Amino acid sequence: MLLKDLPADARPREKLLARGPQALADAELVALLLRTGVKGDSVLNLAQRLLDDFGGLNGLLQADPQALQRIKGLGPAKRALVSAVLELARRSLGQQMAERPLLDNIVNVKNYLRLQFGGRGHEVFSVLFLDAQNRLIQMEEMFRGSLTQASVYPREVLKRALQLHAAAVILAHNHPSGSAQPSRSDEALTQTLKSALAMIDVRVLDHLVVGDTEVVSFMERGLL
Repeated sequence: MLLKDLPADARPREKLLARGPQALADAELVALLLRTGVKGDSVLNLAQRLLDDFGGLNGLLQADPQALQRIKGLGPAKRALVSAVLELARRSLGQQMAERPLLDNIVNVKNYLRLQFGGRGHEVFSVLFLDAQNRLIQMEEMFRGSLTQASVYPREVLKRALQLHAAAVILAHNHPSGSAQPSRSDEALTQTLKSALAMIDVRVLDHLVVGDTEVVSFMERGLL
């Protein structure tokens, strides 16, 4: 069924205006972004196909532009719009983290990192540099590839912390395998960086490991 064939109060736009965005299903919200379907297929069907292909709304929001190219009916304009929404979500969460202490809402930090690391096919190690009130100064990608004590250089992290006048950091990296369980290498690396940063009076508040469906916090597990 095409949107024009639906009752007026069942169409996503009219439903949103009458009842608010919380009343819409995920596919309906995505359909509003896409605006039009493809020949022989409604925009609602296209939206649902996107959600199915990427494992739900979270997977879709984490998809990179290259991954979106394989979806039939998703042309450059629609791909650009989905990517723009993802970037807006990142920036919104980033702004929130700059305005208040990060540890006041660790859920926001986890969501932010899932957006940052989503769709990466390789390991990425990033550092969130914080001020004395634990507000975000800047997040920087420091290293790529298989993470070991040999591939992450503490001096580079220390140098950047000094340049940014950071008082604390939160370490973060992803596991492309999908599992967020910390490895022994992750634990050893955390302790190495914690000891090195302590020499310049910068605290390591947490190390977050990002998987497909969860983000594991060293602090919450008592590993720091």
